[in-house]
Amino acid sequence: MDRHSHNHSHSFADSTNSTNDDDIADEHDEKAFLKCHPGFLSRQSRRAFLASAGAAAALGSNYAVSFLRGDSEEAKAETLLAADLIRNAGSIHILKATPQTCFWGFFDKTLPPVLTINSGDIVYIEALTHHAGDAPDLLMDAGVREVYEKVIDRGPGVHIMTGPISVRGAEPGDTLMVRILKTEPRLAYGSNIAAHWGYLYDTFKKERITIYKIDMAAAQAYPTFAYDFKGRPVYDRPGFITAPEPAARETIKTKVAIPLRPHFGVMGVAPNESGRINSIPPGSFGGNIDNWRIGAGATMYYPVFNKGANFFVGDSHMAQGDAELSGTAIEASMNGYLQIFVLKDFPITNPILETDTHWITHGFNQDLNKAMRQAADQMLDFLTTKRKMSADEAYSMISVGVDFGVTQVVDIRQGCHAAVPKHLFIPS
Repeated sequence: MDRHSHNHSHSFADSTNSTNDDDIADEHDEKAFLKCHPGFLSRQSRRAFLASAGAAAALGSNYAVSFLRGDSEEAKAETLLAADLIRNAGSIHILKATPQTCFWGFFDKTLPPVLTINSGDIVYIEALTHHAGDAPDLLMDAGVREVYEKVIDRGPGVHIMTGPISVRGAEPGDTLMVRILKTEPRLAYGSNIAAHWGYLYDTFKKERITIYKIDMAAAQAYPTFAYDFKGRPVYDRPGFITAPEPAARETIKTKVAIPLRPHFGVMGVAPNESGRINSIPPGSFGGNIDNWRIGAGATMYYPVFNKGANFFVGDSHMAQGDAELSGTAIEASMNGYLQIFVLKDFPITNPILETDTHWITHGFNQDLNKAMRQAADQMLDFLTTKRKMSADEAYSMISVGVDFGVTQVVDIRQGCHAAVPKHLFIPS
């Protein structure tokens, strides 16, 4: 497969394995840093944070400042340090979505990588929506159309993925840390469908598509028109294209503004299981988690099951509510800048999400009660192994201070998440 990458002219070191004195002056400084920043649970993630903050600042991300925890003087000092570190953060690669770099509807650990990077490298990556055919005049450009026309090996799932990306040094048992530095929509429209797999389909007994206009300046999306889907008995073909029919497009009567929550519905690593795996159900490798918090400024942690990890992205969304009730979010193609690290000192068994304010664990099961239990078990494990709490103390704190939510109920394996606020932990 073609490799689409561009390397800046600097020479870069592996940011996760370096132990230079410039990185961490001594053990005392490390302990002092962690005391002031209790959110950092590993020595490696602290260095990755600094490099990523510098990268976000260099990219002009509005979220760069939110990475910096502490008072204004401390934030200023760390910003200056991060600006220096960006020069050593890693090469910048460009991975465009093309017929050579996309796969559709499945995960397979034997897929060869289309790009190989070092830990700490930055990747500009394009993700395409599998709902571009809902309004091809608005949701397709030449690049999207080429993928639709030439990637004909699809299924059993529905999502278009870009990748895989192999990360040098990643081995089974490691953790892949993916910090989302910046996101931007590819086009100014997105699609939502009230689908036959939606939670209330038995009430509506039809499928309906609503097209949203994306206003990045206002950080909002506005429903523009809608139509009942009649192209097939049910919407069951990945990438189905509905020809524009102006007469069928009904103007939205109630004017609403939906706050944008740009995020990747699908991100993850090659699964441990062999064979072709449906892209719809999420799992321990990540995949179709559909948590709207996986956007710019957030960090995802994935357990590595295969050499190189073989990371991928897809199913980009412009906005979504918890539960994703009708069947989809606002599905729209999106570009992003990601910085990817290999962590050797942070073993996990299920995806973990870190935001500026929370640590979030996930549970997946066809039974929502069992998904809830898995999210709770994962949170208990996180608090006892990563925060070094006793099980009794953790269980009490979960009940009084941790919020649980329904991530989605439409992806075969339903999802729950548990969010523990970082401010609950008082520096000692």
